[in-house]
Amino acid sequence: MPARVSRFLLKIFGWRIADHRPPNMGSAIYLVVPHTSNWDFFIGLLVRSAVHLKANYLAKKSLFDSPLGWWFKALGGYPVDRSKSTNITDQVVEYFNTLPYFAIAITPEGTRSKVEKWKTGFWHIAHQAKVPLILTSFDYPRKLAVISAPFHVSDDKEKDIAALMDYFKEFTGKNPH
Repeated sequence: MPARVSRFLLKIFGWRIADHRPPNMGSAIYLVVPHTSNWDFFIGLLVRSAVHLKANYLAKKSLFDSPLGWWFKALGGYPVDRSKSTNITDQVVEYFNTLPYFAIAITPEGTRSKVEKWKTGFWHIAHQAKVPLILTSFDYPRKLAVISAPFHVSDDKEKDIAALMDYFKEFTGKNPH
């Protein structure tokens, strides 16, 4: 979808975008929190188009097995089979290491339900591939999509995760838990 159409639709629905990325942002992981509704996907597609972002995303394999599977793939989706112990982290690190520009959106909650603990594969990918995180939120009460400046992970996973969880506390999803 053309960027101007996406910006128009977001405006009609009352959404604004605060994009704090530097110009010509390269490879990165777009960490999307909170993820509480299927609507996040559609808002995300509009925001992605509006800011000219070429990012892929990881999603549960069952979406790609459905009649709309072709559509999810066409939109940049990569299926994740959570029933098998495949090493998705290594696969995504390899994409970052071999593709000149690669960006991917990941929801660390791993589900739309309330979770107390995030999945941390995104941190391992960022650390191993040496790519920044871009903290991305769709704050429904304010109808504000926020895209942060790059966050570079350290060697201290627990410290980084705590800082990230603290950052995202100010944003409210469509279905607050």
